Amino acid sequence: MNKKLLIAGSILGLISIILGAFASHGLENLVNNDAIETFQVGVRYQMYHALLLLFVGTAIKIQHKSKKRIFFLTVIGVVFFSGSIYGLATNELTAFDFKTIGFITPIGGLLLILSWLIMLLDFLKLKDE
Repeated sequence: MNKKLLIAGSILGLISIILGAFASHGLENLVNNDAIETFQVGVRYQMYHALLLLFVGTAIKIQHKSKKRIFFLTVIGVVFFSGSIYGLATNELTAFDFKTIGFITPIGGLLLILSWLIMLLDFLKLKDE
């Protein structure tokens, strides 16, 4: 599981750097500044959660069962949350209307919150050393 967490964290981090550069340099003449700022919110949250996966993948104090849950909640949460934000921010550039699936943004956010909650609960169970 640790290897999956580390690989997923690395991939999400890599993609967030690429998308951040794309937002700064590739979108500047295609969408307005508000859309670019919105896109960057998705990039930031994706990077935060890439770092979370890297941390969880190296943490020895988090239970294996919790690591599996955090992995799935985080990956799906990033796809729903950041992915829908990317679509909504660039909505005018595509034929698909991403506003029709905008409801998945808060679902993704909830999944991300749950991943942090699972980690917190594992830490609360730790005995003081």
